[in-house]
Amino acid sequence: MVEHNFHQQSHSFVKLVIFLCLLFLSANISVEARIHHYEWEVKYEYKSPDCFKKLSISINGKTPGPTIVAQQGDTIVVEVKNSLLTENLAIHWHGIRQIGTPWADGTEGVTQCPIVPGDTFVYKFVVDRAGTYLYHAHYGMQRQAGLQGMIRVSLPDGVLEPFSYDHDKSILLTDWYHKSTYEQATGLASLAFSWVGEPQSILIHGRGRFNCSIPSIDPTLCNATNPQCTPYSMTVVSGKTYRLRIGSLTALSALSFEIEGHNMTVVEADGHYVEPFVVQNLFIYSGETYSVLIKADQDPSRNYWASTKVVSRNSTTPNGLGIFNYYPNHPRRYPPTIPPSGPRWDDVAPRMAQSVAIKSHKDFIHAPPLTSDRVIVMLNTQNMVNGYVRWSVNNVSFNMPHTPYLIALKHNLLHAFDQTPPPDNYDQKNYDIFNIAPNVNATTSNSIYRLKFNTTVDIILQNANTKNPNNSETHPWHLHGHDFWVMGYGNGKFNQSIDPKNYNFVNPIMKNTIPVHPYGWTALRFRADNPGVWAFHCHIESHFFMGMGVVFEEGIEKVGKLPTSIMGCGESKRFHRP
Repeated sequence: MVEHNFHQQSHSFVKLVIFLCLLFLSANISVEARIHHYEWEVKYEYKSPDCFKKLSISINGKTPGPTIVAQQGDTIVVEVKNSLLTENLAIHWHGIRQIGTPWADGTEGVTQCPIVPGDTFVYKFVVDRAGTYLYHAHYGMQRQAGLQGMIRVSLPDGVLEPFSYDHDKSILLTDWYHKSTYEQATGLASLAFSWVGEPQSILIHGRGRFNCSIPSIDPTLCNATNPQCTPYSMTVVSGKTYRLRIGSLTALSALSFEIEGHNMTVVEADGHYVEPFVVQNLFIYSGETYSVLIKADQDPSRNYWASTKVVSRNSTTPNGLGIFNYYPNHPRRYPPTIPPSGPRWDDVAPRMAQSVAIKSHKDFIHAPPLTSDRVIVMLNTQNMVNGYVRWSVNNVSFNMPHTPYLIALKHNLLHAFDQTPPPDNYDQKNYDIFNIAPNVNATTSNSIYRLKFNTTVDIILQNANTKNPNNSETHPWHLHGHDFWVMGYGNGKFNQSIDPKNYNFVNPIMKNTIPVHPYGWTALRFRADNPGVWAFHCHIESHFFMGMGVVFEEGIEKVGKLPTSIMGCGESKRFHRP
């Protein structure tokens, strides 16, 4: 009997050990599964996304690049090999705050030296919040050559979203030029200034259609039957509800997106839940992401147009078209109707109305601090500097230094950039935002804003007239390393004693990218609580290239030891360990 009990206990003990081993293994497997490893080769390839053949930057042969799919809290590791042969490279993870990893932000000149041709660089970071995000080149004007893609982060298992749907899909909207970024950058940086002009096409997830029959077009370069420019088609099943994640990485264009005959319910913006509201067309600016819910509730015997139109510019670019395909219709079957023409390009009121309508979901409100410690008013203007056309903030046009700020500050190389702080304001009393400035001359600088750690900062983006009469452009501004509260919008000149009284303290949305509308202002508030050095700039590629940006430093003393892989340029050459 004693022997029998001993054997029973031994058997139970063995089972317990096996169970614990399996538990340990499964725990390790789940941890391992939460590290997503990518190997990317970035190189130029000839592509015809709008039927016109040109050099495009691809990731593993594709543009847009692969969508990164992960779960909140996962670690992303991307090994990037630069096979561009003659160009440097850096990739920014747009909307990922890089908490604890400021060196992985991917902003050349700010957080790292560029990846030189032939080198491999490893980005490693945590996706700390569910939502829809982006990635793209952040060196020169490479983004508009095709180096871009999307990041989709889901909630932890068992956590529910405040809306339901049957299927989850993503599309990236871009504009497309036939000229190379070299030609464009040279024109912008020349005394004989040459503007980039309007894009030739609008692409819906890398597909568009240029008119190859224009007499001046070389027929060997433009082929309307090329399968690469077959319209993008999104297949749906009647009666089902779809979450469509929409991102914009246009180089220039503000867009209006719509699906013929279908309403869209906006539920997410830049990774934050929105109090749902319904739109027929969604205005989206470069650097923004949205999730909309679409119910396939129309006549299923036909397909419908998805249409994207340029707004805020009197553009010659034709609308980008795709197909909203009801199964079992053929996905390339054209709808029987004329595509929607879209809203008027110069009607600002509905664009402002959408901006104001975006509020935090009632169950997901992050209350903003009631007061701020510092207010920085940023006048957005077009200027001249020594005969060159530039964009400026408070009459200072931004230049990138040779030694990245993160390295210069952490290693106390303060002589590597201008130590004169940029201005916190402009001559609000006397500056006329509605007319061309009497003196359009500005200065250049690579100085930065030093923010006291853990303080609350207000940014007022103030728009104004350009160097052209009766012209004020829409500027989408993107903040690296943070989300900010959108405190308010307004028309005309911001009044510092009156307008803050109307700020939204009840349910302001948090975002990382926001437009400032023509002749208007936008007020943001954020906490300087992420140690590092962070860019804040207009997301129009040519505008940032021409100086429309600033840099914030906060808590640099709290940043850990910098990896030597980010070094090797400017005065950081001596720290580099290949």
